Amino acid sequence: MDQKPLSYREQRIRKITQLYYSRPDIQKTIFDFSKNREISPRYFEGFGKRPDSLQYPGDILAMVKKGATSFHCSEELWEDPLKLSTDLNEKQLNELRIGWDLLIDIDSKYIDYSKISAELIINLLRFHGVKNIGIKFSGSKGFHIIVPFKAFPKKVYESKTSEMFPEWPRIIIQYIIEKVKPQLIEKITDLERPNKYVKDFEVPKQVMPDIILVSSRHLFRMPYSLHEKTALASVVIDKNKISEFQLTDADPLKAKPKNFMPDAEEGEARELLMQALDWYREINKEQKEKRFESEFKPIKLDKLSEQNFPPCIKKILNGMVDGKKRALFILINLFRSVGMEREELEKRIEDWNKKNNPPLRQGYIASQLNWTYRKKPIMPPNCNEYYKGIGVCIPDDFCKLVKNPVNYVIRKSTLPHKKTKKFKNNK
Repeated sequence: MDQKPLSYREQRIRKITQLYYSRPDIQKTIFDFSKNREISPRYFEGFGKRPDSLQYPGDILAMVKKGATSFHCSEELWEDPLKLSTDLNEKQLNELRIGWDLLIDIDSKYIDYSKISAELIINLLRFHGVKNIGIKFSGSKGFHIIVPFKAFPKKVYESKTSEMFPEWPRIIIQYIIEKVKPQLIEKITDLERPNKYVKDFEVPKQVMPDIILVSSRHLFRMPYSLHEKTALASVVIDKNKISEFQLTDADPLKAKPKNFMPDAEEGEARELLMQALDWYREINKEQKEKRFESEFKPIKLDKLSEQNFPPCIKKILNGMVDGKKRALFILINLFRSVGMEREELEKRIEDWNKKNNPPLRQGYIASQLNWTYRKKPIMPPNCNEYYKGIGVCIPDDFCKLVKNPVNYVIRKSTLPHKKTKKFKNNK
């Protein structure tokens, strides 16, 4: 049987695959990145068997000699990738998964759009304290940004971070999209349109990361793997020089391997994760709030003593180092729920903020107050991991009797005689 003739693109990439992948530095770079990852070679139009892994650097050239043109790997990190199977349930996958990297896949039909998006995303990551970030060219018209699993806390809200895939990475990417969208519209409008007042609001749809790609066992192109359509290498680039990148920099014959995986500091992405989870909770609670607003009626307490506050609120009022934005959300909703007048509420918030290290910006507090007073009062979060997450949950004996700080304040404030009577009887 006659073999099907090779297409021009296939002929082009096959001319360089063996020459390129035979380089020891390329083999080592790909192999080092493959540790604890499921990998799959691509044989021009189709992927190889799964699961698979690399045991030695030389495995790469061996696969190339069998026709492999590129190499792809998982975002997830596995104890043993070869134990993976489509028959495994969620619990079994969680037991096998030891972590995951945050992989942000930016792709667009225009490389200049992708550059702008990548720069904005990296600036946002830095704003949230993430300093060690890797970025590489995708091989076509986009970029891959990576934040290592090491940068995230091991546990949040009593949940193991390694088990929260793909939920948490998806939430983080949704948060990033929402935060950079306004700037993206501005910058790309400035780039493309002579009339800057006519904004291109469709731009984000063309360039933003696709959260659906963050799914279990999803694969992405490995650093320094070739791309079948362009015959370019997925080269690592300097995150401070994204705008200077040119497609010619990805010429495989000129590629000089660099490390895609940065040496992250333990927990440096904690703030990013916490802010994303808080944001997600906010946007998803509106329906719950609407149902609750018809049931919940704020109670007016004439004499509000801090002695009747639960331990978590007292600890917050002593001043915070971390978790100040979540603490502000708790205080505002607690004070409104017990009928505190706005003038007194703002004075208490002001006094509290002076104790914070460092204090929240006045503009941020003002915006939160204006936002909350446009809506009906809602109770603060129930007594759960929300308070543990900011390190203020130190329950006393009375806490076991209530489900919310509001209940605690009301019972303490309206039933002092019962407490006194009980105390006297026990003497």
